[in-house]
Amino acid sequence: MKKNIIVIGSGFGGLGAASRLLSAGHDVTILEKRDKLGGRAYVYEKNGFKFDGGPTVITAPFMFDDIFEAAGKKREDYFELVPCDPFYRIFDHEGKGFDYNSDHDFILSEIEKRSPEDVKGYEEFIKTTKPIFEKGFVELADKPFLKFTDMLKVAPDLIKLKSHQSVYKYVSQFIEDEFLRRAFSFHPLLVGGNPFDTTSIYSMIHYLEREWGVHYAMGGTGAIVNGLEKLIIEQGGKIHTETEVEEILVNDGKAVGVRLKTGEILEADEVVSNADVAFTYKNLINPKHRKKYTDRKIEKTKYSMSLFVIYFGTRKRYNDTNLAHHNIILGERYKGLLSDIFHDKKLSDDFSLYLHMPTKTDPSMAPKGHEAFYVLSPVPHLDGETDWNEMAPIYRDKIMNFLEENYLPDLQENLVAEHYIDPLHFQNELNSYKGSAFSVEPILTQSAWFRPHNKSEDVDSLYFVGAGTHPGAGLPGVLSSSIIAQDLIGKA
Repeated sequence: MKKNIIVIGSGFGGLGAASRLLSAGHDVTILEKRDKLGGRAYVYEKNGFKFDGGPTVITAPFMFDDIFEAAGKKREDYFELVPCDPFYRIFDHEGKGFDYNSDHDFILSEIEKRSPEDVKGYEEFIKTTKPIFEKGFVELADKPFLKFTDMLKVAPDLIKLKSHQSVYKYVSQFIEDEFLRRAFSFHPLLVGGNPFDTTSIYSMIHYLEREWGVHYAMGGTGAIVNGLEKLIIEQGGKIHTETEVEEILVNDGKAVGVRLKTGEILEADEVVSNADVAFTYKNLINPKHRKKYTDRKIEKTKYSMSLFVIYFGTRKRYNDTNLAHHNIILGERYKGLLSDIFHDKKLSDDFSLYLHMPTKTDPSMAPKGHEAFYVLSPVPHLDGETDWNEMAPIYRDKIMNFLEENYLPDLQENLVAEHYIDPLHFQNELNSYKGSAFSVEPILTQSAWFRPHNKSEDVDSLYFVGAGTHPGAGLPGVLSSSIIAQDLIGKA
């Protein structure tokens, strides 16, 4: 039966679900609070620079291809993806770089330079991540965990794969060198997890990158958003920006539409929320309709860290620096720093950074002869005591001074564009509970069946896509959630 479906929010989970549901024959309307689509992947434009707001590491590109294929189109006609080599350049606290890509021999040679005795251990590690990847991604990522028995079926496999161990502990069985342990265990941070707490299932991200590569969309991640927007319009989908939902309307335990901030009511047969799961339950659904997801349960859930991100452009190119497209700059402390962020919720004096330099690959992101960057620092979410109104400019100066002293000479005298976001932005602009950047933290007791379900347990005809539901954050995760939502709703 053809259904009238409302999708709240337009991150990649919402865009993927909207297109898939249109391909399945339904009527779909996207409602987006901000002035343009993208969610976390919003694009900021300033002084001729384009800054991707969020995800810049594109893995599993076939998942985008599948969306276009389902609509009878070719992804290449909408945007271009190019491979990044190296995937990342990872710097230790002394500024010494380590590259890796999908070339097995190249990775071994990089390990050899650092720690020859770890070459054999890495080979063992990559062998063991294959079954984790086969089980965790290929088999389970796009399957809903709606019943506890779904979890019981896979429990023996998860035990066999040592999912009770953390990613860092898992990697440490094979690698002795402390820096290399960090280099092969940082991946949970890309999806909001602490490598010392996140289940070892997430070590599959390293394998996933090796399998399909790390890519960049020419024109930035925003080009993917624009490509999906064009596709959805061609499919007959309706898109309303600057349209904020105030409440999901529930009648006899079933979602029947939404009330907008303006008071207007839009009816629907099904509602798909790509808004933050905690925010959706707490702010968009009347408490009388919530037996499981009470305010207390939402409060007790553990949430991922937040981020402080500075987007900046310079009037000069930095071609002669030892920087790649994707750079990870690890501080001297690792476990202690992560403990400050995740456990104690306190802002440290030191930091580790991700420095994105898209103009290395794509000069169109900046005016001619200029360079575009963003630098990201994981920080605690808003349960901590940091006053970001006061700390943001101080923290900004600390990061920019560090980059100028160590990586980008004369940075501040060459700045011609700058903008930053902090945990308050995640809370106020992106409606993210506690200002968390990746929603529910990906620990074992908050994964699969234990994570908020893709089909609401409180309200019929309400579905979730995006970082806070199964399987989790990151592009492959949120795109998998859109497959699940479409499968659960079915074809027209």
